[in-house]
Amino acid sequence: MTITYTPIGRIRSPYDSPADVVHDDVDETTGKIVLEDEYEAGLDGLEEFSHVVVFAHLDEIDEYRLTARPPHADDLEVGVFATRSPHRPNPLAQTTVELLERDGTTLHVRGLDLVDGTPVVDVKPYVGSIDDEDASFGWLEDL
Repeated sequence: MTITYTPIGRIRSPYDSPADVVHDDVDETTGKIVLEDEYEAGLDGLEEFSHVVVFAHLDEIDEYRLTARPPHADDLEVGVFATRSPHRPNPLAQTTVELLERDGTTLHVRGLDLVDGTPVVDVKPYVGSIDDEDASFGWLEDL
């Protein structure tokens, strides 16, 4: 089976390559999600949310690994599906960012960890569905 998506926009960020993404600085990284003009009506009402979830195609990732070593987790290797590693069989990114402002088809955001020019596949409002006290965070709880 082949699945095809058409990008609806692009990321504008200060990162030129995946190696430039500094995980310790991501929380404060500002950037833009710029959608194609034809999708402007689809953004109506989004500015009422504090955060949005961005789904993107990691077009600069050309290989995948089934295991990963998460940053800040010394000597830990886990399966790629237990991480946010970009080196996945399908190089899709899901990242939640703070929505600072909407200007037409441009979303100004903070907390961006994507490379400049990354194709955007979808944008959704962040809607928490699990109380944090009921959630389990796997190996992250050991850090």
